[in-house]
Amino acid sequence: MLMASVAMADSANSSFNQGFEKHRQGDLKSALQRYSSAIEDNPSFSMAYQMRGIAQQQLKKYAEAISDYSQVITTGDNSFKVVGYYNRGVVKNMIGDFGGAILDFSQAIELDKKMAAAFFHRGIAKGKTGDLTGRIEDFRQAALLGELNAERWLNTYFPDWKQPPKPPPSPPSENPA
Repeated sequence: MLMASVAMADSANSSFNQGFEKHRQGDLKSALQRYSSAIEDNPSFSMAYQMRGIAQQQLKKYAEAISDYSQVITTGDNSFKVVGYYNRGVVKNMIGDFGGAILDFSQAIELDKKMAAAFFHRGIAKGKTGDLTGRIEDFRQAALLGELNAERWLNTYFPDWKQPPKPPPSPPSENPA
């Protein structure tokens, strides 16, 4: 029984490695086949789901990419979950599911509070839903974490974004005369 498990793991790894090489060469369809073989041999192979999701996304097979990223979230440890939520959010942004994208980016941020790209892309999704204040807040956080696109955007449209917010004005004093 142990020998069969080792053989399946070796087969899964071999298929994955072949798929990765095909992916690097730009042969996405062959890569998909090899990643799928790796998943058949090891249904909890998070990296194979991740890479197959990327290939699906590159082929504009968005529903399939979302499904694979969902499997990454289900099968992976926290580091995989973060990437799964982030990538699924990117695809949801691409297909116009901005509410779903915001939820996925929020989950990624919950798992990794320093993921600048998740703040940036959540800000994009918030802007698409009309939450302009939320967009600026997320872009500000992304820029503070080193996201250059967010910083450029803020520098263009809100050049004083690095300044602390000004306190609200004091109410006028009542001076009976």
